[in-house]
Amino acid sequence: MRQQPIWIFGNPDFAPDAMPLKILPQLKQRLPQFEFVVKDPHEEWVLPPRLIIIDTIKGIKSPLVVTSLEAFKNSPRITMHDFDLITNLRWLAKLNRLPPFIIIGLPIQITLPAALSAVVQQLNLISSS
Repeated sequence: MRQQPIWIFGNPDFAPDAMPLKILPQLKQRLPQFEFVVKDPHEEWVLPPRLIIIDTIKGIKSPLVVTSLEAFKNSPRITMHDFDLITNLRWLAKLNRLPPFIIIGLPIQITLPAALSAVVQQLNLISSS
């Protein structure tokens, strides 16, 4: 039986935001017990009881696990392209619909082996808790 889905965010056409998608094939191979689902922050979501998310986080130097929206600064939102994952999560929180969540954040400047190792380690910790 598979565990809850792990949501993957990223843009394959924009290198600074592509790492979660680049490691996806290896994640599926190394962690077959998980269901990895590529998501878009602009689509409507059916929310599980707990969100586990892998995404790129601008401004961090090493992989980071985040469980609170207060960890994020507000970013300017001028066009629809500026409405990102955190904006959507904040909206859900305002509506009292945001379930507990874990974001495994990857820095922009990370190698594929380092990203893969960090995510596998964190998902193994999450699944054992």
